Amino acid sequence: MNSLVLVVDDDEHICEVLRLSLESEKFRVEISLDGAEALAKFQALHPELVILDVMLPKLNGWEVCREIRKTSNTPILMLTAKGEELDRVLGLELGADDYVLKPFSPRELIARVRAILRRTTPVLASQNTLRFAGLTVDMQGHEVRVGQDIVPLTPKEFELLSYLAQNPGRVFTRDQLLSNVWGYEYLGDARTVDEHIKRLRQKVESRSNQRYIKTVWGLGYKFEVVTG
Repeated sequence: MNSLVLVVDDDEHICEVLRLSLESEKFRVEISLDGAEALAKFQALHPELVILDVMLPKLNGWEVCREIRKTSNTPILMLTAKGEELDRVLGLELGADDYVLKPFSPRELIARVRAILRRTTPVLASQNTLRFAGLTVDMQGHEVRVGQDIVPLTPKEFELLSYLAQNPGRVFTRDQLLSNVWGYEYLGDARTVDEHIKRLRQKVESRSNQRYIKTVWGLGYKFEVVTG
């Protein structure tokens, strides 16, 4: 499925220009006209990238960026008329991945979007295989290998690992993992996630000198390859 981009700007004309430009390049697009709506859509839709204006109603772009970075490393491209160096530095310090000034060239913006996604998307060996250092996740065959060794996982362990691996660097709370892996109707508690993470570490990381699942204290978990 093509990447979903959340465009956040209170100028409807700019939103429409961005929608047409992105959709012509086969991206899916969702629009938000204010900061509060943007955060709600971000939590509900989990876009692969956010294009974020600074001057927004309800919550400004700095506040939206700060809130997103509390739980997620989803790429953020700041889009604003402000050109002062201090504003650019602030955006990057808050966790933005890139910064484009208005007026902008749609062609340049698309190039920047593609460059960001290349840096943040796992290498695909095929449409259905994710490869990381020492780890292969075969989505179609429901098979995980560490090196050349097949790792026996339960269906839910596989679903949890593959979900995290498809979103490298993105922090998920336990409730988000319950909703996205177990399903919205699941009535269990957060300890279910912790137990599955514990078993994945025992089965996968014990076979490798790499670590793949990182605990983000006070928030949840993310997929990140770390040696040692």
